[in-house]
Amino acid sequence: MGLLDKDFYNRDTVVVAKDLLGCKLNRQVEGQVLSGIIVETEAYTQDDPACHAFKGKTPRSITLFKQPGTAYVYFIYGMYHCFNIVTEPENMAGAVLIRAVEPVSPLKNTNGPGKLCREMNILKELNGADVTDKNSGLWLEKCDDISHKDIVTTTRIGIKTAVDYPWRFYIRDNLFVSKK
Repeated sequence: MGLLDKDFYNRDTVVVAKDLLGCKLNRQVEGQVLSGIIVETEAYTQDDPACHAFKGKTPRSITLFKQPGTAYVYFIYGMYHCFNIVTEPENMAGAVLIRAVEPVSPLKNTNGPGKLCREMNILKELNGADVTDKNSGLWLEKCDDISHKDIVTTTRIGIKTAVDYPWRFYIRDNLFVSKK
């Protein structure tokens, strides 16, 4: 398993969202590494009304315009963090929301972006972290390729705008997907 580099993320957001399925997400916390295989993602781009960058650079969205491979972590509903990875070339916003992972190390409930962040201790302090560097405490590794026939494409969930975009992807029959 190799560390995913900036070139991996410096591509079309929808392509990256599919290619992240099967990759291993790692979070180092107090000397322990928590890991899970990504089983569900969603894509968001600058021209997408559901993307935080749709209205341009704001204090909240500025991270989305950074280098590919940058963590974008934000707080929603006053109780949950969500973890995204910036895609596309710098200054062109795009990101992939990591919705669910299949636990590899001691994790419990990771089926949903808020639960995943809670279990893996992914907090707002990691906003802007370089996920292509193990020293950031949050990194991704390439795992087995997932066959196209095993990838399910649906519309995104949990949003109110641009709900018809078919930019949610998950591994068919995986028990850890948030909603089928």
